[in-house]
Amino acid sequence: MTFWDSSPSCSPVRPSDIFFPLWFINTPDRPKCSDLKTCHLLGMELSEDRNIDVPAVLTESCFSQRYREHLEKVGILDGRYRAQKLPGGTVALPVLENKLSVSLVVDLMEIVAPGSSCREMLIRNPVLSKRAAVKSPAQTLRNNVYKLLESHGLTWGRDLECDLPRSWQRHGDLVVLSEDCFRDPVWGQLGNELWVSVASSLGAGRLAKQGRVMDDGVRSPNVTLLLGENGWVEHVDNGIRYTFDITKCMFSAGNITEKQRVASLSCHGEVVVDLYSGIGYFTLPYLVHAGASFVHACEWNPHAVSALKKNLVINRVSDKCHIHEGDNRQLTLSDVADRVNLGLIPTSEPGYPVACRVLKKDTGGVLHIHHNVDCYGKSQGETDKDVSQTWRKIAWRNWAELVEKEISAMLEQVDGKKWQTRTLRLEKIKSYAPHVDHVVLDLDCRPLPSI
Repeated sequence: MTFWDSSPSCSPVRPSDIFFPLWFINTPDRPKCSDLKTCHLLGMELSEDRNIDVPAVLTESCFSQRYREHLEKVGILDGRYRAQKLPGGTVALPVLENKLSVSLVVDLMEIVAPGSSCREMLIRNPVLSKRAAVKSPAQTLRNNVYKLLESHGLTWGRDLECDLPRSWQRHGDLVVLSEDCFRDPVWGQLGNELWVSVASSLGAGRLAKQGRVMDDGVRSPNVTLLLGENGWVEHVDNGIRYTFDITKCMFSAGNITEKQRVASLSCHGEVVVDLYSGIGYFTLPYLVHAGASFVHACEWNPHAVSALKKNLVINRVSDKCHIHEGDNRQLTLSDVADRVNLGLIPTSEPGYPVACRVLKKDTGGVLHIHHNVDCYGKSQGETDKDVSQTWRKIAWRNWAELVEKEISAMLEQVDGKKWQTRTLRLEKIKSYAPHVDHVVLDLDCRPLPSI
């Protein structure tokens, strides 16, 4: 590194002798302030033929700690770089650009450390501090992609920076990028090198990119495999192993609280019918943790069925589950269930008739009904917080009351006798939009004794 001092010696100076020469700041080969900010923001390493000059204050070693504490207190110390020890028992403390002033230097010499000397200088290519030297995966990604673009003779720009991924999901050695990245046509010129670089930067062996969920009746994911031979991954959730092909099946990570609640239920001796099993989101918690004696799992997506079969085996509960492939509305089961799970959104209403038919006629049972509730309405003077606490719960309750009546009528139609339905629990799982809440209703359904 190179040091430039703004005065010929390090002897004490009078305040009137202090000056800050602009010719150092405007050195031709010195990156502009905006360039520096961009480089540091991206965590990039500049090429060897490009230099960074950072302003600093120089003082004797015995006063450096007092200087450091004061500069840090007033927010001027540049924490991105280490203090530099110089020959002659002096120390240079990096400071933020354009923050030095005559009054600050006077304070340092006369108040902070009386008897000290103080000079401004520039440090060329200073050593990064330990904190700044540790790059996040995002910074490593930006740095590597920047170098790759340069090696292909392509120009880095703000538009490309904004096109880098802001978030991603990790499934073992496979990373799934968000859909709002790498959309610029320029990336196509890098070919497979881009994906190799991105995967390496994020510590992944395989790479995929998320798209919008397909509206095909089975909510197939629109995930494109960018690097790797296949999309099979394994995910451990609450002690349960799930394996699935991420390009073919969804994994509902956002339902973790509901899956944990299901796992905490006491279902010993119960038969459960899961009308929308998927890869076993709720089927497995019922079997592994809740103690259900048997589960009938319904699923019409063949890719999900394939994953479900594997998951039942690796969790050692395949002997307690029967998979009913195809449309659950064609299910021939009846009078078998103590509990029915209806975990389909935006609505599981198409499964209501089947759920009523499979409930045990003599004792009834509990329906766990998922639904996306539209929450609108706001009285004058109420805040958005009031809406979430008041109007949302009113909307949930209105929906639940309608379902109670609808299910009661269906059960009477199926069984030919009166049933009592009542809400045991009604809670939000998550929100999909400002006015859309995914809720689950635990509905207790019991036949009334004949008069």
